[in-house]
Amino acid sequence: MYLVMGLGVEAAPHFPVSFTLVYVVGFIAAVTIGSIAWYNSKRPVGWESKERPDIVPKVDKEETPGL
Repeated sequence: MYLVMGLGVEAAPHFPVSFTLVYVVGFIAAVTIGSIAWYNSKRPVGWESKERPDIVPKVDKEETPGL
């Protein structure tokens, strides 16, 4: 058990910052894209009369998506 804990302590300062950056940027992108998709979807019960925030872009449906 002490060997495993010792290895973890020694490896911690050498953890690449790039991995952490990828996770942080990916999380921010997922939250942003998910928020835009949610605001552009059909409103849940109780939210029908609410206005779209100015920061969220309006995405129109295409008649033939993917063609």
